Amino acid sequence: MAATWKINNLDFYKSHGGKTDVVFNVHWICIDKDSSGNTGECYGTIVIPTDDLSSFTAYSDIKETQAIDWAKAALGSDGVTSIEANVANQIAEKATPKQDSGIPW
Repeated sequence: MAATWKINNLDFYKSHGGKTDVVFNVHWICIDKDSSGNTGECYGTIVIPTDDLSSFTAYSDIKETQAIDWAKAALGSDGVTSIEANVANQIAEKATPKQDSGIPW
C-alpha cells in the first residue's frame, strides 16, 4: 500500500504582495486501500506561507503535484508520516476490527 495525496481545493487571495490569485490554503486528502478493498482517508487544510513570493507560481500554472508538495512541506515530514500512519491504522482496523456495535435481536 502506498498512500495517495490529492488536492480538493485551493484558497487564494485575489491580490497579495503585488501578485494576483496567491494561494494561501490547501485542502488535501490522503487516501489508501488494501488488496481486500479496506480503505482509509484523512482530510485537512494547511496554510501556505505567503510572506516570500520570490518563487511565485501563477495560479493558472499550478499543477496538483506542486500543490501536494506545498501541503507536505507545510505539514513537515513528521506531519506527513503521522497522517499516512493514521490512514494505515484505519485500514488495519477495518481488516481486523477490535470492536463492533449492534443489537442481538
